[in-house]
Amino acid sequence: MNIIVTGSISYDYLMRFPGRFVEHILPDQLHRISLSFLVDDMRRQWGGCAANIAYNLALLGERPYLMGTVGQDFGEYRQWLESHGVDTSLTREEPDLFTASFFANTDLDGNQICSFYTGAMARARELSFHNVSIRPIDLVVISPNDPQAMVRYAAECQELGIPYLYDPSQQIVRLSPEELREGLKGCDLLVVNDYEFELLRQKTGLSAEAVQRAPKRACVVTRGPGGSTIWTHDTVYEIPAVPPRAVGDPTGVGDAYRAGLIKGLCLGVSWDLAGRMGSLAATYALEHPGGQGHFYTPEEFVRRFREHFDDDGALDRLLSGKGGPCP
Repeated sequence: MNIIVTGSISYDYLMRFPGRFVEHILPDQLHRISLSFLVDDMRRQWGGCAANIAYNLALLGERPYLMGTVGQDFGEYRQWLESHGVDTSLTREEPDLFTASFFANTDLDGNQICSFYTGAMARARELSFHNVSIRPIDLVVISPNDPQAMVRYAAECQELGIPYLYDPSQQIVRLSPEELREGLKGCDLLVVNDYEFELLRQKTGLSAEAVQRAPKRACVVTRGPGGSTIWTHDTVYEIPAVPPRAVGDPTGVGDAYRAGLIKGLCLGVSWDLAGRMGSLAATYALEHPGGQGHFYTPEEFVRRFREHFDDDGALDRLLSGKGGPCP
């Protein structure tokens, strides 16, 4: 399948706070927060929403194209992605800038306080699908990125008739209500978590029903350990979470879910099975630090999937490499 993944490509600086944020936040002083958390450890990982999704798709046997802008410090990261099956030929290096950086502090309850430095990602708006020679394009993933890049990609996908997954998540706060409604209008699949769903609904002024159900669009809402829900035009699927064997770090878990879901749809399995593939892919990421700290083979993935779910042999397609075009 020709899958192009757009969005952030960054270095992740992951810190762990040995307490709970809620114990240090004064509800009556929210208008003047001044907090500093002493952390016990910090790791620098390869990350970014687009790179994480592409990495997980590669683990599942795809060779996705990663499309974005990166800085002068991207060389080793590029080698890592290419060595794991990600095509970086659509990734443009900006020699006068550094690659974007994500700073995340996680507490004992898995809550995160994060900041993001844009860096080279600010120039992603200069890239265009009109200049991409790959055809056909089976699916474009529009994940959090420079806001104007997200607006441009959604408009171009609609203009060129390219199916796309819309994942505004962290950029809902930066996109205008009109821009969000335009992104929703043309997408084939919307994926957000439960908090982002409510934020998206309020900002667009749309009802929950209008976001969940549309003639063309499917909607997926993830809820962490509560699993996920998938709405299609005529059916609702409740997807359970896969219990982790250990808990590493929540960074990149949602990106892994998206990759598992996409791979399932590309294999032509049911929405229910595709969602469960997303659930297992998310758990693999949860068990390790960072969005690319885990590894598995398709054989290992199928074997573990069958420990929790009955696929009636449908995932044999993952082992054989056979599938259909992404919807």
